[in-house]
Amino acid sequence: MRTSTRTSTRIAGVLAGLALALGGAALTAPAAHADVSACINQVERELKGGEAPETVRAACYGGLIGAEDECVSGLTADGVTKGTAEAACRAAAE
Repeated sequence: MRTSTRTSTRIAGVLAGLALALGGAALTAPAAHADVSACINQVERELKGGEAPETVRAACYGGLIGAEDECVSGLTADGVTKGTAEAACRAAAE
C-alpha cells in the first residue's frame, strides 16, 4: 500500500509540474507573437497595404530576440526606410 501512495503522489507531482510548464508557455507565447506582429505591421504600413515578405518577418524576429542592429539592416535591405526600420525593431523588442 505504501508503494501505491508514493506512485500516486509522484504522478500528481508530475502532472502539476507539467500543467505549470504548459501554462507558462501559453502565457508567454501570445506576447512574443504580438511583438513581432507590431514590427511587421509598421513595415506593412510603409508598404501601404502590401504584405511583408518572409525576410521582413525574419528581421522582425531578430528584433524580438535583441538583435536590433541585424533587424534594422535586414529591414533596410528589403527597402524599408531607416526610420521605419528602427521604429519597427524597437517595437519588436518591447
